[in-house]
Amino acid sequence: MFLGIDIGTSEVKALLLDTSHRVIGSAGSVLSVSRPRLGHSEQNPHDWWTATQATLAELRKTHPTEYAAVHAIGLSGQMHGAVLLDARDRAAARRFVE
Repeated sequence: MFLGIDIGTSEVKALLLDTSHRVIGSAGSVLSVSRPRLGHSEQNPHDWWTATQATLAELRKTHPTEYAAVHAIGLSGQMHGAVLLDARDRAAARRFVE
């Protein structure tokens, strides 16, 4: 089994595939985007982790045997954004998206 995780701007999506590349299951969790003024978009980086956990929990719930058999994980994510860090090198509360 293979697990694909895509952390996009609007949603975290996950997909379970068998060795024949047949889709076994999928799940997603919507992300919110704040647009405080024209040309600005922000997200809380911690929401990515929370949404990823929820998405994977849904796949584990609906396909427990297949989920347990995952032997490879593929990741993809959004581009063209800056993740700002605080004084302790942790992700700041907001992330700016172009």
